[in-house]
Amino acid sequence: MKPAKSRTSRHFLRLGLLAAGLAAVATAGPAQAAEAVAIAHDGVRTTADHRHHTQFRDSFSVRQLGTVAAARVDNRAVARSAGCTADDACRSVALSFQIITLSGEHVRLAAVNNGRAINDHCTGCQTLAGAYQFVLSTPKATRLTPAAQRRLADIHRRLDALGASRLPAADLRKKADALAAEVTSVLAAPSSTTADHSARPTVKVHRQLDGWPGR
Repeated sequence: MKPAKSRTSRHFLRLGLLAAGLAAVATAGPAQAAEAVAIAHDGVRTTADHRHHTQFRDSFSVRQLGTVAAARVDNRAVARSAGCTADDACRSVALSFQIITLSGEHVRLAAVNNGRAINDHCTGCQTLAGAYQFVLSTPKATRLTPAAQRRLADIHRRLDALGASRLPAADLRKKADALAAEVTSVLAAPSSTTADHSARPTVKVHRQLDGWPGR
């Protein structure tokens, strides 16, 4: 019976150490919040083929990361058309809007934004991938105001509405660019955040569009 007793003792010892470790992490967490590394991944993918001739998907994310020491953000849009013919052409559209807000002095930011359109043996098909990434940064902690969030929500609704349209991919490209310009305007306005309105927030925009035809 001694070995069983020994195993039981070690079991409770491990549980005790685990509980102590979790308590230490919970205690250290708030004090180290400003040193956090924030990670955000967003994206959308579409595939149009002889079974589903028209595919449209969009993503519109608003991520308020708070005060961070570093951030890794990733946004991707991939659209693929495959196996259709000129007489029975396909249309595949993927649009991803990623909006990031963060604050802090000397934040280390790694940002990836990629839009890719793939035309796989698809004669006469329309394929459009658009990745739009907006990063708003301020030195001090801030959040988007309710008014700014309402304006962004309206832009989101209009982006969704593009999915019900029958516009050619070239026209959708123009519409998406126009909506992206509105997002930039909202974020760049000093009144868009709760920070000191005397300082204009810094907004970096990354845009990548890829499409067929006209790639």
